[in-house]
Amino acid sequence: MSTNNHSATVETPSATPFYRPVGDEAEVFRAAARRGLPVLLKGPTGCGKTRFVEAMAHELGRDLITVAGHEDMTSADLVGRFLLKGGETVWVDGPLTRAVRTGAICYLDEIVEARQDTTVVIHPLADHRRELPVDRLGTTLPAEPGFQLVISYNPGYQSVLKNIKESTRQRFIAIELDFPPPEVEAEIVAHEAGIDADTARILVSVGNAIRNIDGSPLGEVSSTRMLILTGELVAEGLGMRRAVQSAIVEALSDDHDVIQALGELVDAVLPRT
Repeated sequence: MSTNNHSATVETPSATPFYRPVGDEAEVFRAAARRGLPVLLKGPTGCGKTRFVEAMAHELGRDLITVAGHEDMTSADLVGRFLLKGGETVWVDGPLTRAVRTGAICYLDEIVEARQDTTVVIHPLADHRRELPVDRLGTTLPAEPGFQLVISYNPGYQSVLKNIKESTRQRFIAIELDFPPPEVEAEIVAHEAGIDADTARILVSVGNAIRNIDGSPLGEVSSTRMLILTGELVAEGLGMRRAVQSAIVEALSDDHDVIQALGELVDAVLPRT
């Protein structure tokens, strides 16, 4: 179910999300969840951080409230605000407050995109207090059993202006995720895109070739998500080379020279037909 307020989505566990563990990340998350400890997921864009949280929420039988971080996000977007409804001023909980009240997992995706002063609001929830001050209501809410705070960010994308404050970071259990090994990534791409194993392996080879470019001019690399999107185009009958061009090469850069160089790399990796 989607909500229009605060750019949040609320998901109730139903079908099991497809996730393949690469290391002991699931074990660490389970241990943290048993204690209600907050978790920091760090890893490149499109490596599976969101899917991992979805899978763990399903396994634990918890509702999951996801909030996409953005540069205009304020503390009110997380906690709530007064709104006019039917001529009356009413209080509307933000996604973080709803999670605190209901004992859900609250996942703040790409938290560094939000203003740094906004993240201070999560500090009392991320330490021994486990409470959320709601200043506009003049109250403090204790977190219900089952509540867990999860945040994520991409360390490779951080800068002086986009980094997690040490006072925030040190409150969290950190789990580092990365792109899966080729055999696991191929299994994921084949399953998610609905393509055969051989095609998935070729796409993973393309992805790894781009990731391993020396002195890469790219701000981001070809993610597992990109490979899945490419596979979906192939599943719809688009040729492999055209699918790669649209879903990976053109999506990674607007620079003509970079696009041409990526195209040449792709041509060298793809099998000749």
